[in-house]
Amino acid sequence: MEFRRSRAIVPVLEVLPEAGSTNDVLRQRAGGLPDLAVLVTDNQTGGRGRLGREWITPPGTALAISVLLKPVGLPSSAYGWFPLLAGLAMSRALGPLVPGGVQVKWPNDVLIEGDKVCGILAELLPDLSGLVIGAGVNLSQTREQLPTDTSTSLALAEATAVDADLVLSAYLIQLSTVYREFLSAGGDPIRSALRDEVVEACHTVGRPVRVQLPSGDDLLGTAVGIDEDGRLVVQSDAGRTAVAAGDVTHLRY
Repeated sequence: MEFRRSRAIVPVLEVLPEAGSTNDVLRQRAGGLPDLAVLVTDNQTGGRGRLGREWITPPGTALAISVLLKPVGLPSSAYGWFPLLAGLAMSRALGPLVPGGVQVKWPNDVLIEGDKVCGILAELLPDLSGLVIGAGVNLSQTREQLPTDTSTSLALAEATAVDADLVLSAYLIQLSTVYREFLSAGGDPIRSALRDEVVEACHTVGRPVRVQLPSGDDLLGTAVGIDEDGRLVVQSDAGRTAVAAGDVTHLRY
């Protein structure tokens, strides 16, 4: 994998022939790397998603991408927006390749016709000086190779291109753009207009949902928005609840 397009976008891009987890490798090396350094592999053997879920795909069929962010002068309270911004960036990158377009599921899954094509996992650096944004994109898996019946790949979605460098470069362009806009606004999602853009891209807002909360309780209601802290706002019989973390299911009734 040459990644000629992608290398021109970021200061450092290292291609790993294999990695247990690109997020783990990048976190370990973060001290000696600049802002927007990238590690990528098409053979990740120990990937993971949100809530500790495993993310493993056959070699050569998916991209595992990790991007280092070192936002100088940004309050740590703003870090919660980065998974949402990464999801927005990936949806913008993949959208032109897919006939029916793509959507974002709060907080950070990217969907094609309701099926997951990409998941994103943000993890803080141990010294809290920044974070690593991991993204796993399904490129060419067959239906039999996918981990769940609610997953898909760009090939299955009949994307106009499944080229790894094209996908990665498009994502890095979009992520770099929203990252700089966010920094220019001092991490303010309202002043940067990024909250409105995230809401517009978010397929969850406006839908009936079930949210399994960290406590184990279920919250049933309608997702009505995303607040200034990036939390999903759910209207239920009990009123409005702002959800910072939880497993969201889109309901069909």
